[in-house]
Amino acid sequence: MKKGKIIIAGIGPGDKDDITPAVLSAIRQSDVIVGYKYYFRFIKDIVKEDTQCIDTGMKKERERAIEAFRLAEEGNTVCVISSGDAGIYGMAPLIWEMKRESGSDIDITTIPGISAFQKAASLLGAPTGHDTCIISLSDLMTPWEGIERRIKAAATGDFVTAVYNPKSEGRYWQLHRLKEIFLKDGRSPETPVGYVRQAGREEQEVNITTLEKFDPEETDMFT
Repeated sequence: MKKGKIIIAGIGPGDKDDITPAVLSAIRQSDVIVGYKYYFRFIKDIVKEDTQCIDTGMKKERERAIEAFRLAEEGNTVCVISSGDAGIYGMAPLIWEMKRESGSDIDITTIPGISAFQKAASLLGAPTGHDTCIISLSDLMTPWEGIERRIKAAATGDFVTAVYNPKSEGRYWQLHRLKEIFLKDGRSPETPVGYVRQAGREEQEVNITTLEKFDPEETDMFT
């Protein structure tokens, strides 16, 4: 039996032109593709007819990772996909963590992709040309107290700040709090704020305003 392996690939934010050649090659050579079901719409024309596709819903990351290891141990080349870059709030950290914890000898390769913040930045001009940080407002894995410390550090450190997971059905106030902290800790009310919804996809919306005028209610989980 051939030795299986796992390839973790970031498929970019949604536009097929933003999928790197290395990721295209990985998808085409894989026996199995594992990922969140929403993402398969972006690669359906790339996947080979005989490739097995395993999709799951949201918050099933660990189940997808377990399935990837099981299939790789059966001798398959398994491609685990994430949107954007798989190492940025994607599947790569979880899979590498599980490999270490289990002592698995499965070979793992991580292929970078274009992240949503990079795509959004390109649509806004060139906002990330200097020191930049990325903060996720999701507190599923990180206590809010820790997230707020990072927000304050970004505000006082004058970092260009990319914000992931600004809002969900169960989280609505965190982005309001980020705006409050930035205004309190030294950012000018005229600080530019760019927010992009569905970057690189058909529904794409690009907006530019100021910190003072920015309304967090105009964002959602796709922003």
